[in-house]
Amino acid sequence: MPKLIANALTVAFVKNAKPGRYADGGGLLLLVKNSGKRSWVFRYKRAGRERDMGLGGAAGPGAVTLANARERAAELKAMVRAGRDPLAERDACDAQRAAEAHAEAIQAITFERAANLYLDANEHAWRNLKHRAQWRSTLQTYAFPHMGDLPVAEIGTAHVMAALEPIWATKPETASRVRGRIETILDYAKAREWRSGENPARWRGHVANMLPKPGKVMRVKHHAALPWTEIGAFMADLRTRDATAARALEFVVLTAARTGEVLGARWNEIDLNAAWWIVPASRMKAGRDHRVPLSPAALQILQELNKLRPEDDVTGTSLIFPGQRSGRPLSQMSMAMLLRRMGRGNITVHGFRSTFRDWCAEATSYPHEVAEMALAHTIGSKVEAAYRRGDMIEQRRRLMDDWAVFCARSEVANNISPIRAIP
Repeated sequence: MPKLIANALTVAFVKNAKPGRYADGGGLLLLVKNSGKRSWVFRYKRAGRERDMGLGGAAGPGAVTLANARERAAELKAMVRAGRDPLAERDACDAQRAAEAHAEAIQAITFERAANLYLDANEHAWRNLKHRAQWRSTLQTYAFPHMGDLPVAEIGTAHVMAALEPIWATKPETASRVRGRIETILDYAKAREWRSGENPARWRGHVANMLPKPGKVMRVKHHAALPWTEIGAFMADLRTRDATAARALEFVVLTAARTGEVLGARWNEIDLNAAWWIVPASRMKAGRDHRVPLSPAALQILQELNKLRPEDDVTGTSLIFPGQRSGRPLSQMSMAMLLRRMGRGNITVHGFRSTFRDWCAEATSYPHEVAEMALAHTIGSKVEAAYRRGDMIEQRRRLMDDWAVFCARSEVANNISPIRAIP
């Protein structure tokens, strides 16, 4: 082969060369593609293998001139002679720059930003609007003041404890939720590669070693409930109240349903002939449809309210317990205010579920699982649930009928004989 001559190319040749590869000497090559695109390449040998390293375009905006290409090729050739690998070093520099850019980007991701990104990505899956609002409000109140503006990569145990310790003894339930939410945000950040290492908000083996269990700090305060022996007198008083809130509260008691399930009820969920109410999964805590047997007393309330139903509601989408604002349900506060007017401000609406459950346990012989299913609680193990595929509707119907009869009694004797479940 003829010996390559150094500086064989000229500026004019570079500009007008036809497609091909042209050597300038010293490892510098000019590449011209069929499209007319021109670029510089430095070719060298490393460990017996030829390697090509691009040096940039030879034409167009930002083009590398012939002189600059020769200068760069000479530098690279000197590196090769010194035993260095230009491509490997360039890749290492690129990786370093990428790592620095990533680190800089991570520094811009604060805990608050990570939390908002997590909520934006996940809260659409939460059915309960109140739950969504609580997530944001608890983080804003208890977490962000201590770590909100810090890079999420730098959040450590000290920051977590600063958020939890002031409220752990006075608000244990809230503090426990805050800890869990901080842990979730930090796990999310780690999955997105915004931080590394152990989660400083994890309970087991970490926070549990520094703080007592929430249940040990303060006894959990359950919803205040009416004693089951007083339900008859209460219902007698309630029936004298002429208001939508009174009928809604009466329906809550008779069905042992949750407040939100009742206030969101629509007519197309009710089958007056079959005497049941199917609460859709979207409003159920367990996320599945729940069939509620309706006692004669509960049906009577619905039949009275059905007379007030809009005449144009042919699809049954109107609310059974509408509020003052069109299309909006009765507010939960309306029933709470009703209890205050009745001189019962010491109890809660949700507490009537406990009243019902206490009555089931102390005044009846119905099986435990029948009472639990009436409350739409998940019962037993997965194996037990697999074998019990039905919803015990007939047993629950007898239970709810007995409950309605008991609620109609204004006085309760001290020597009550348990109501026996019919097998």
